[in-house]
Amino acid sequence: MHSPSHPHAVRLIGFSPADCACLGASLLLSPPSGPHFYCLLEDSLQEPDLYLVRSDDAAALTSLAGLNPNEVTPALLLGPATPGLPFARLDWPPESARLYQVLAELMAQRAQALARMAARGQAPVLIERRRHPRLDIDLGQATESEYATLRRPPPSGAILIVDKGGAFRDHVAKVVGARRLPVEWTDSAGAAVRLCDETAVSLLMINTSTPQVDPYRLCADVKQLPSAERTAVVFLVARSYPYDAPRARACGVRGLLDKPVADRHLYSAIRKLMSLP
Repeated sequence: MHSPSHPHAVRLIGFSPADCACLGASLLLSPPSGPHFYCLLEDSLQEPDLYLVRSDDAAALTSLAGLNPNEVTPALLLGPATPGLPFARLDWPPESARLYQVLAELMAQRAQALARMAARGQAPVLIERRRHPRLDIDLGQATESEYATLRRPPPSGAILIVDKGGAFRDHVAKVVGARRLPVEWTDSAGAAVRLCDETAVSLLMINTSTPQVDPYRLCADVKQLPSAERTAVVFLVARSYPYDAPRARACGVRGLLDKPVADRHLYSAIRKLMSLP
């Protein structure tokens, strides 16, 4: 599940479902000698390495402005030229060879930027993607003090892994070891429900390939527990897995992580879901 080598993750912004499918298929055919890519699903909790954005979609450009793209997480606009935006751009639909060339150049610049930061002892700054707008700033419906009263304390329960074996549990424990978070494991849906009912579980991570486990049913059963109101449920999915986004949202899934998941993405997701500093 945690491979040392990973293709670059791409988040698509402003494209229709048909265009997303077309881009996803095209990116999978990138030349073997260059960088490889795959598109994140909309529900993915993983931070992208690159944004692909429709330049003629005003909402997409607004979203991009809030994400603050930079050398570490660059953006490539696809579509007509938009004056004043300092991003690389290609016409839509892009010619495949030219698309791969520009993407390779952006990833080379990203690698150089990361190397410079590492030499200075710095880490990339991740931009928080809010699930809901802030009432005080975004909608003007509350003052800062009123907004503060809406905050709840961070979750303090365990991480529970549902998987066919305990290897990923051991890896998660190693990744978050400095935080001394309890990390448990089971391969049984029934045991997972009992653990969530009888103990404090803040994060439930379900490997969707676990034998005899229906991840959607398990999530629904857990979210029905009064004690699991704040339990965040995350699916671990292979890129070939037929993830059903409407069904997942209906049963309370917070999001997904693609397998294999790099340690930096794993820790970033856990940090956000458990409100770690």
